[in-house]
Amino acid sequence: MTSSRTNPEGPASPEGPVDPEGPTDPEGLTGSAAWELLLPAASAPARARGRSLQAALREAVRSGRLAPDTRLPSSRDLATDLGVSRGLVTEAYEQLTAEGYLRSGRGAGTWVGGAVRAARPRARDLAPRSPGARADFVPGTPDLSLFPRAAWAAAQRGVLAEMPHDVLGYPDPRGLPRLRTALAELLARRRGVVADPERLIVVSGVAQATTLLGFVLHARGTRTVGVEDPGSPQHGALYASAGVGTLPLPLDEEGLAVGPLRASGVRAVVTTPAHQFPTGIAYSAQRRAQLLDWARSVDGLVVEDDYDGDFRYDRAPVGALQGLDPEHVAYAGSVSKSLAPGLRLGWLLVPESLADEVVERKRTMDLGHPTLDQALFARFLERGDYDRQLRRCQRAYRQRRDALVTALEEHFPGAQVTGIAAGLHVIAELPLKYGPQEHFLERAASAGVAVRPLTAYAHERVDDAVVRLVLGYAQLSPGRIRAGIRLMAGAIRP
Repeated sequence: MTSSRTNPEGPASPEGPVDPEGPTDPEGLTGSAAWELLLPAASAPARARGRSLQAALREAVRSGRLAPDTRLPSSRDLATDLGVSRGLVTEAYEQLTAEGYLRSGRGAGTWVGGAVRAARPRARDLAPRSPGARADFVPGTPDLSLFPRAAWAAAQRGVLAEMPHDVLGYPDPRGLPRLRTALAELLARRRGVVADPERLIVVSGVAQATTLLGFVLHARGTRTVGVEDPGSPQHGALYASAGVGTLPLPLDEEGLAVGPLRASGVRAVVTTPAHQFPTGIAYSAQRRAQLLDWARSVDGLVVEDDYDGDFRYDRAPVGALQGLDPEHVAYAGSVSKSLAPGLRLGWLLVPESLADEVVERKRTMDLGHPTLDQALFARFLERGDYDRQLRRCQRAYRQRRDALVTALEEHFPGAQVTGIAAGLHVIAELPLKYGPQEHFLERAASAGVAVRPLTAYAHERVDDAVVRLVLGYAQLSPGRIRAGIRLMAGAIRP
């Protein structure tokens, strides 16, 4: 290695004559400590020993094990301790000095530089977690223990055995044709959509579908979209990331109120018509027709978030709104409730007029969804495994909903459960004697019960004298549901 270095073993420092190896610093790194730190590198094969020593020193500085301004042993002493040549140590010191990890001065020895900041000792996990409550009724999370590990692993083995090499290249940004074909068949059969595989885009969940639409709408001049009030708190942040604002629009007993929608002036609106979140109602047939009439009259767009459309327990699920007018409805769904949100796998079916722009935005955003995951899910669909998983989840969640309703009747007499028998949550309105809501929530939290009120999903402040709870039940067994409601009742005796 060629370098113009200041020899740390030179004759003098500004303070006068010094030992050629630099003065002994009682605050510095001792020879034995350095030996222990670098011994694995010194034991590397001869041809890799120099690189290993440099890498070990570099990592020790990055991690903070060698703190800034720590003095290192002389090259002679460290080489003796490690049992390596002095030239190897000198070269390592020179290289790391050139990179800024170390500093040296003629006759002043070699020190750890101050430019490096110690790395965090470990990576933080920012994933949302349960609050650690004794009973967690916060909605939104399915039972992750229902994930079909054996069937998923078998599908993965099959895919890896049969997948052509070229499938591992950059995919069509819409998704693998095999998966789009299988998804189109599934959605047409189960949700009644008009599913053209050419207008179907595989996405990283409904969140990415929402953001894609936001970018395309913004590029077309849209600056505001309507959202349901109350509604999902995620929509506002997702559209804001694309530069689009949201306007809360009220609901009535049939769904999104059409009068305020028409008066708002927006030309795009986000809806959950099969099972409105969080109120739990299903849009009436008349309201669905009125909503589509509005979209046609303004040449607008209805974004249909079908977040749990497969889970209806008292009858067959109502078909998707998109099936009535595929040119004015963009339809989004995912496997987050049926398999696991961590798969980050969903779909977006768009009107033909938007297809090219959405696909191009998807291409520039991430060059397409991971191909192995797509091929795996396609096989899972083709072999009927996904239908079996849906039936399994439906049975489990129906039992849990029944357990929750029964427990509420027993421990909160007079409680009213509203909304249709569907999805992964219920709305429970409690008698006035359990209010006010703020007091109820404080008592529940003190008992270790995590619950969320309906007001948490409202954009405008509403009367909270009456206790209205959004109770999720998917992640709790029937026994834990009964125990949780009993615990909450014990803490809130009126």
